Amino acid sequence: MSGKTGYYAGQAGEDSVAAAYEKLNFPIVARRWRGKSGEIDLIARDGEQVIFIEVKKSGDFAKAATRIGRRQMDRIVRAGSEFLAGEPKGQLTDVRFDLALVNNQGQVKVLENAFCEDW
Repeated sequence: MSGKTGYYAGQAGEDSVAAAYEKLNFPIVARRWRGKSGEIDLIARDGEQVIFIEVKKSGDFAKAATRIGRRQMDRIVRAGSEFLAGEPKGQLTDVRFDLALVNNQGQVKVLENAFCEDW
């Protein structure tokens, strides 16, 4: 999938994930947030905790999970650090990094703390 089709499929996947988080009362505070280090698909809140969400869409959950690599995870962590600069507690803000998988049926599976390291 490429071009406009890929873009709209990705957008639909992000919309499905955003709806799933909002259903759990985790409001989405930013979509496609961009810092100098890169982009974060979705950012949600669970009380004072900030949740950085990377969305991956593929035919099935297993394939979607393989679509993220170490370099991309590192880039998202760096971008998350930039986002935290604007938070009241800064780098001391409680955070987690979730990987949200979307299959071809539009079902969502969230892997909480999917690639968060002790940082």
